[in-house]
Amino acid sequence: MEGKQKIGLVCDEGGDLPKELIEKNQITIIPFKIDLGEMKNIYQKIREAERQRIKSFVKTSQPSPGDFLFAFKEKLKRFEKVICITITSKHSGTYNSAIQAKNFLEANSKNRIEIFDSLSGSAGEGLLILKAASLIKKGLKIKEILRDLKESISKTHLIFMLEDPKWLEASGRLPSLVVAWLRGMQKIGVRPLLGVKKGEIKPIGIKKGVKDIATALFKEFETKLSKLKSNGIIKVAITHADNLKEAIELKEMVQNLKNTEISFINLIGNILGGLTGPGALALTWQESC
Repeated sequence: MEGKQKIGLVCDEGGDLPKELIEKNQITIIPFKIDLGEMKNIYQKIREAERQRIKSFVKTSQPSPGDFLFAFKEKLKRFEKVICITITSKHSGTYNSAIQAKNFLEANSKNRIEIFDSLSGSAGEGLLILKAASLIKKGLKIKEILRDLKESISKTHLIFMLEDPKWLEASGRLPSLVVAWLRGMQKIGVRPLLGVKKGEIKPIGIKKGVKDIATALFKEFETKLSKLKSNGIIKVAITHADNLKEAIELKEMVQNLKNTEISFINLIGNILGGLTGPGALALTWQESC
């Protein structure tokens, strides 16, 4: 393996990383499959579907084992070993596709690949990917990196609010009874707070008297930070569903806090955007280990 770099990264696109960070860290991204027709992104597709009163309009699928297999083979030409980080296995079969692809390889290649379930999505997965990239640059061994990533899962938190929860119901990610509860809360001026817990999207609280999503998320973040015992730097990422205005407002609020560092702001990708619908805003942070 003379002349090869030590460890390369292969990830699905669920981490919502900006293009510049993907290129900077030499990350191979495996796209999800989605039929957008002539639309630029999922949000245009949703708005057009609503205009035409179409209930079901998006066909999506996870990357196939073949997609991962091709990426693994190409990556192994340049790197001694590969870490593959995927979106949570609780809501996608992407992790299983990566596992199948690894098992298709010959033993000497198979032993050079590690598959890691982020148990998160959007910037939760994204921050874990950036963590892995940072540890690779520091020269850590693959087992040390995987151990650190595993510890970081419980220190990586994603919270978000929706403009309308109906898209989560349509995708089967939330039961209709939960969605009915969420809508009922919004009608009486109470905003449900959603989050990712152990790899699953769940309601995690309510916020009363919410004037805007950005402020509500920021106040929740402030409350969580006040309970932390560590004084280390908190990595923050903000993702939005075609809601850049509130994303920037949230960024400006977070920037005024001590010991926080904003890693990136980006649009929630097409697959996750199909679940949240337009207008959603997410705040993700990662405590230092």
